[in-house]
Amino acid sequence: MSVGDGKAQRKKRPRILAITTDCCTGCAGSPACIEYCPIEACMFWISDEDHPPFGRIEVDPYLCIGCQKCTSKGPDGAFLDGCPWDAIEMIPTDDWEAVHGIVLPDLPPEPPPQPAIAAESVAGQ
Repeated sequence: MSVGDGKAQRKKRPRILAITTDCCTGCAGSPACIEYCPIEACMFWISDEDHPPFGRIEVDPYLCIGCQKCTSKGPDGAFLDGCPWDAIEMIPTDDWEAVHGIVLPDLPPEPPPQPAIAAESVAGQ
């Protein structure tokens, strides 16, 4: 899961979003793209149960800021140090919303509340 730099956060709906393509192999558990992502928990690992240690990376569209740090294709074809397989594409947010039937908000949704652990259950262990 991307750790983020603690400085970046989503403040408005981005113009473009990162998506992973079928080319994504998850770099056998050591994906470079996650390290470049400045947003905590935006990019995460999905394991391939049938072919360990392989898997893929998914991008949370509610958290992505469209910064393009995860891609290897920068503006005007400039090379960046992102995905070595070109498995991440930047697509217009409007296109993603049309395909998924969802309108993304400016701010990401609040995380769900964490359940409280009762003192009795902790003491009884």
